[in-house]
Amino acid sequence: MRATMCILTFLFLLLTTTTTAAHGSSKCKAWLVQSIPTDMPKLAPIPGVLSTADVLQWLAGNSSKSLDIIAQYWQLVPRPSDSRSGDYGYSEEELQRFGANEGLKVYKALENAANRKVPIRLLQHSGVYPDYTDEPSNLASGRPNVKNVTLLLSDWWGSGVVHAKVWISDSRDVYIGSANNDWKSLTQVKEVGIYLTGCSEIAEKVEIYYNNLWKLAHLDVSAYTRSVWDQQWQINRKVPCWSHFINPKERCRSPLPKYMEVAHVSGYPVLSDPNMSHISIETPGVNDSFSDPQLSYLSFAPPELLFGKYQTDEQAWVDTIKSVAKGGTVRINTMDWLGQSGYTKETVYWPSISSAISEVVFSKGAKVQILVAKWAHFKNNTDQHLKSLLYSNTLCSSSEDNHCSGKVEIKYYIVPGYNSTGPAALNGAATGNTYPGYTRVNHGKYAVSDVRAHISTSNLVWDYFYTTAGVSFGTYQPAIVSQLQEIFNADWTSPYAVPVELLEEGHACSS
Repeated sequence: MRATMCILTFLFLLLTTTTTAAHGSSKCKAWLVQSIPTDMPKLAPIPGVLSTADVLQWLAGNSSKSLDIIAQYWQLVPRPSDSRSGDYGYSEEELQRFGANEGLKVYKALENAANRKVPIRLLQHSGVYPDYTDEPSNLASGRPNVKNVTLLLSDWWGSGVVHAKVWISDSRDVYIGSANNDWKSLTQVKEVGIYLTGCSEIAEKVEIYYNNLWKLAHLDVSAYTRSVWDQQWQINRKVPCWSHFINPKERCRSPLPKYMEVAHVSGYPVLSDPNMSHISIETPGVNDSFSDPQLSYLSFAPPELLFGKYQTDEQAWVDTIKSVAKGGTVRINTMDWLGQSGYTKETVYWPSISSAISEVVFSKGAKVQILVAKWAHFKNNTDQHLKSLLYSNTLCSSSEDNHCSGKVEIKYYIVPGYNSTGPAALNGAATGNTYPGYTRVNHGKYAVSDVRAHISTSNLVWDYFYTTAGVSFGTYQPAIVSQLQEIFNADWTSPYAVPVELLEEGHACSS
């Protein structure tokens, strides 16, 4: 634990010194960002990767002109005295050991920014039990410079949530990643993201998406939605009236600012040349830093919220997988994996990611390594979908005519203590749980090939691409690609990653 704190302290010093220079310059710089749960001593640290808690404090603490935040929910302040909370019953000493103070620091940094009269916009889903939207509401209370809005995407798409995790400071500094505005996401959940400073070109594009969400939250849903038969996905579903899933003659004009009816997703017009930025991104956290201009991009979900010529998040995932070189390796990390929908009334079969993987295995002889989280809220039919993907290996070698040399490898990532999470007490009795609820999970969502890195907020389930708000950043910048590979490899080779076959045999992961 002491060694971990020393590493975090060093990284914080690195952040405060290097980003100070970046904030005063026009150069775009990037750092990969992680949250690593406590009590994982066998996970190798990656030099130059920053901690999520430090980055969020920095973004709030250095905002002077504006701060825009997209969050699924807020629980930066622990609630050990609330019997409805997953924090309930844990002592102050235990919370200190869990790192709950990191969330308090982030919340305090936000309060300080609000008190400095920084214009702040907070946009989120309705939150989670028990505090829902208490924290953003408290930040906005009595402060005209703080605006707070809740957006229910299920009113627009029949299901779905605001799932993006994005911070934008002064229209130049951005965090995009998997970390929720929750103290547990800083020290009890494994998260991956990217922090970009001095990158106004990227920040301003993310702000356009933010403005689309903000506009959506203030529109009359009943006037702008339709129930339609979706020919592409073979279900009846609710969509915004400007959706391409509606017959062209029946579509309405989009009310969103800077909107353009171009998309890149199944059932939408093909976008063969999605918009990318050709910019120089320096990477101070990587020794072999490359500052030459490289292609980078943003991708978004759901498709009805796109603008300009930006690709959907689904297509960005697929394109990243297909970017692998012949004989190369694609690495994929996700919490949830399903080749179908997971939250709709009618089930959608969704082969997009699985098909892309099988294609590169066959056509390019590529190796595809996949890490999927095994945790307390593991989806029951995940195992069956992963087994069907492993069948590509059988097909690959089924005939000498295939000339197929690729392979799919899948491991479950098991954070120690995942099966003893929840409140410490229930109905006056001790539960035996040793960690708060909804923790001890690998929550990151990203893919990295030999040449391209894709850092996302979306799980690999249909709903996250068609009914849920998500934002991703991708790049061909070699240093970012290399360091993201290092993060994956550290997880893949750790004792916390267990092959699917071994897990079936009762293999247990120890700390």
